[in-house]
Amino acid sequence: MNESFIRTRVANGVGEVQLDRPGALNALDRSMIRDIRSSLLAWRDDPAVTAVLVTSASDRAFCAGGDVKPVRELALEGRFDTVREYFADEYRLDELVATYPKPYLAVLDGVTMGGGLGISVHGAVRVTTEKTTMAMPETAIGFVPDIGSSHFLPRLRGTTARCDAVGMYLGLTGARIDAGDALAVGLATHYVPSARIDDFADRIRAGQWRDALDEFVEPAPESSLAQRFPDIETVFGDGTVLDMATRLADIDAEWAEQTRTALRSLSPTSVWATAELMRRGAESTLEECFAHELDVAVRVAATPDFIEGVRAVLVDKTRDPQWSPATLEDVDPAAIAALFGDG
Repeated sequence: MNESFIRTRVANGVGEVQLDRPGALNALDRSMIRDIRSSLLAWRDDPAVTAVLVTSASDRAFCAGGDVKPVRELALEGRFDTVREYFADEYRLDELVATYPKPYLAVLDGVTMGGGLGISVHGAVRVTTEKTTMAMPETAIGFVPDIGSSHFLPRLRGTTARCDAVGMYLGLTGARIDAGDALAVGLATHYVPSARIDDFADRIRAGQWRDALDEFVEPAPESSLAQRFPDIETVFGDGTVLDMATRLADIDAEWAEQTRTALRSLSPTSVWATAELMRRGAESTLEECFAHELDVAVRVAATPDFIEGVRAVLVDKTRDPQWSPATLEDVDPAAIAALFGDG
């Protein structure tokens, strides 16, 4: 029998899923995705379960994302039907969280990235600590932000006529944010100091989740990201990727230089595709966003940048990806259209 990387229990009306793959920072493999979804489906119509709690057994991470190394292997073997199945399974889980009829609480005490946001941000209560680090870092591996992010990122703070500038910034650059930032933009709902998070979770396990929020939640830490909202809206509010890169050159700030350097280090194809995904997501329902993301994810997985990016960042860990094309200026708009089935 295969080892399970999740632990479940039901007590005092609370069904708990605990992620337990610490060596991989709880990166979601296919078995975890299926096991979590199976538990949530079983509890959805069970009158003995009145709320769901999702936690981590790791003291470093809630969930570092989806485990894409096997996806790379499938892509190298040309098994794209199985690639589609992996992403479809993950998005079905995320959609279940988004539509769950019972209170769904996630404790994000540590690294929470990519797929980790998929099983938390769509839920009702997302509790952060000073150890929380959030990001959608997919453009660094030649992929695109998925797990419904093309729906929730365009709906963060700073909405423009076309899309949300803050969400565009986070999606394109993969910038890491802390608890204060996550609360400021609405990715998180509450803050509890890490030293009290175990007691907080125990109170929920006792069936008293409302009392736990009343007793343990503290004011949000200051957000450095919020201080950058005007610059972010100026740069990422509209226009093409090249327009955004040009505007960064007009802002005389350390943040602008760091952002420009980051943008130029990421997969150019992924950056362009992400911008288009965010624009479409701003005008789509969550269900439509999952459908768009699934089609794009499978097509992107067939590109050289995905193979190279996962190799450089997650397999060999050399962090020296050689992108093709190499620059933002070299990206062919027809290639991006093809990723969306428009070519």
